[in-house]
Order: sequence, then C-alpha cells, then structure tokens
Amino acid sequence: MVHVAILGFGTVGSGVAEVLATNGGLIDHRVDDLVRLKYILDVRDFPDSPYRDLFVKDFGAIENDHEVDIVVETIGGAGIALDFTTRALKAGKSVVTSNKELVATHGYELLQLARANGCSYLFEASVGGGIPILRPLTSCLAANELEQVSGILNGTTNYILTRMIRAGLTFDQALAEAQANGYAEKDPTADVDGHDACRKICILAALAFGRHVYPDQVPAQGIRGVTLEDVAYADSAGYKIKLLGRALRQPQGRVCAFVAPHLVPGANPLAGVEDVFNAIAVTGNAIGDVMFYGRGAGKLPTASAVVADVIDIAKDLKKDRHNGWEEGAPDLVVSADGIVSPWYIRAQMSAEQARRRCGDIQLLARGGAPAGEAAFLTAPMAEPEVRERLEGADVGSLYRVLA
Repeated sequence: MVHVAILGFGTVGSGVAEVLATNGGLIDHRVDDLVRLKYILDVRDFPDSPYRDLFVKDFGAIENDHEVDIVVETIGGAGIALDFTTRALKAGKSVVTSNKELVATHGYELLQLARANGCSYLFEASVGGGIPILRPLTSCLAANELEQVSGILNGTTNYILTRMIRAGLTFDQALAEAQANGYAEKDPTADVDGHDACRKICILAALAFGRHVYPDQVPAQGIRGVTLEDVAYADSAGYKIKLLGRALRQPQGRVCAFVAPHLVPGANPLAGVEDVFNAIAVTGNAIGDVMFYGRGAGKLPTASAVVADVIDIAKDLKKDRHNGWEEGAPDLVVSADGIVSPWYIRAQMSAEQARRRCGDIQLLARGGAPAGEAAFLTAPMAEPEVRERLEGADVGSLYRVLA
C-alpha cells in the first residue's frame, strides 16, 4: 500500500483529496497497488469535511510516520513549504507540488536532495495547471535540442486581456470582473505584474535548457500599462495583445528569458487563446513547433496534474526519474537586448516625426484617435536601438511584436 499525505487543504489540496477519492479505483488499477490518503495537514479545523479524521496540525506526525511514502505540498510560497519539503525529502519521502515559487527559487537544491535520499521531487502542476508540459519536455521531446519555449502562462492576465479585447473593458474594470469571478486574488500583484509567469518560465527554461534559471534573473513586465487604445490599434492590424513568457537558447549555453506583453499576429495559434486558458509553444530542432493548450489553473485541472505525479511515483517509489537540471550561474541568463523584433509604439508625435525617428514604419489607425497621437509598427530592431530612436519622445506604450 502507498500512503499519501497532503500539506494544505485549500483549493488545490482539497482538489487532490477529491481526485484521490473519486478516481481511487482507477488509480489503484494503474498503479497496481492501493494508493491511500493517510494525513491532511492544516492549521484550520474542518469538522464537516468527509476527511475530518485525517487532519493533523503537526508536520512531525507525517515526517516520522514510516508508512507515508508521498507528500503532496500545496501550501504555496517559499517559507514553511520549503521547510516541510526539505524535511520530507530528508526522511526519504517523495514530494509532489504545485508550488511554482518554490520550484523556481529552490528547485535545483530540492532535486539534489531528493536524489541523495532515494526519492523523487515532481512538480508537473507548477506550470500550466492541468496541461501536461513538463514531462513531455523531458520525455516526449527528449530527442530534440529545444530552441525556444514561450507562451501564455497566466490565466488571470489572459482573462483580463480577453475582456479588454472582447468587451471593451478597461484594465481596472476587467481586473474587478476577474476578482468577482474568482480568477484573480484580492491582491493581484503576482499575476498582473508578471511575477507568476516569470516563475513558470524559469521552470520551463530550466527543463528545456538544463540549468537552473532564477526569477531574479528574469525581467518581468506586466499588463497594468495596456490600454484600450493599444487594444484597438493592435486589432486594426490583425494583432492581439498577450502577456508572454519567453525563453530562448543562446550561444555558449546561455539563456535569454523574459516576460512582457506582446502583439501576437492573428495567424499565430497563441492569438486565439482566450479567457483563463494557457498555451505553451515549444520549438525543437527535429520536431519543429508544437503547442500545449488547456486550462492553466483551477481546482480539479491542477489536482489532476498533481495526482498524475503521485501515480508516477507510486508505480516505482525508488525510480530515478531524471527530471532535474544542473546548477545555475550569475551569468547564465543574458539580456533580451540582442533579440531583434518589430515593435509597437504609441506616442505623442506626428506621423512624419515617427518616420524621421524610426524609419520604415506601418502606421495604425483607430476610431476617435486624438490629434497628435501616432501608433505604428517598426521594422525589426533591438530594444536599445528603438529606445535610442525614441529618446525624448512622449511614449505611451512600447511592446514587442511576436515575429
């Protein structure tokens, strides 16, 4: 029998318990053993829960119980979750998590700790919710040298941008609606300022390119500055504004990674990804382009990915899953300054001034545009060059165009 303990009984933790109970017979069949939930750790009381007899408040009960084989960490953050994960791995218990902050910040050391203690550390649910992406990167696409990973990694921001595009809501209105629908937290900073997407692209980059990429090495720009004017200008040229996380292989084993709003051409599959859905595009030197699409968050989709990791471990508790990466370095991640692309610019200037500054441009139009405002697309150039050309100008928006 394989015994499981869940740390945290919030949205994901309760979803994991539900999936284990609802699909218990199927899971037992696929593992060829009995997988049973033994503990749930939470500081709160749940007297009406069907799992009320499983609750404990002291992690030591789980840590010291030799029957517990797998610990599911759904607490979040990199504080107590790091302490409990470290202690579980040192006790020889495999850990499964949906905690992207913990994996992005401490993944390398935790993977090393798991290997040293003959157990596993798996985190499929940390990126893309229920979308299978991490395991395909290391197994299905293992024959490829991956060149680029990019995508819509945050459902909250994608919902907000979709409502701005589809319903003409301002950013503030769309954010309030997302909060009312439970898609955004009361404090939406991690989502709308790009921190959540940053953590996820760090994990994807580490798996794709083989070395740990830390969040503080990856610049992140969110969507607070995106306006309805930008949405209208983009639409006039057949583009949609999306918040993308991108990681690109660079010479000498280095990585370029960043998070920023982009204008995505309508012909690109990412342009059609709406509401809370996520999509991750991967480019390999043998397979070319592939895309993974689905619900990027939610109780049961995320729990599905967590339980899939539980099943994988339960099939062979001591198997080395080779899902790690090498140590990072201060000079591993290089600036995106060398990445050449067209740019979208909205500024207070005339069309002639725009041409004098930026050369060959494509002027954009929208209804109700005030006199003295120009919006346009540039020829491909690097960011330092475009900023130099715009020096001293009153620029409202400046976003990359996904070529």
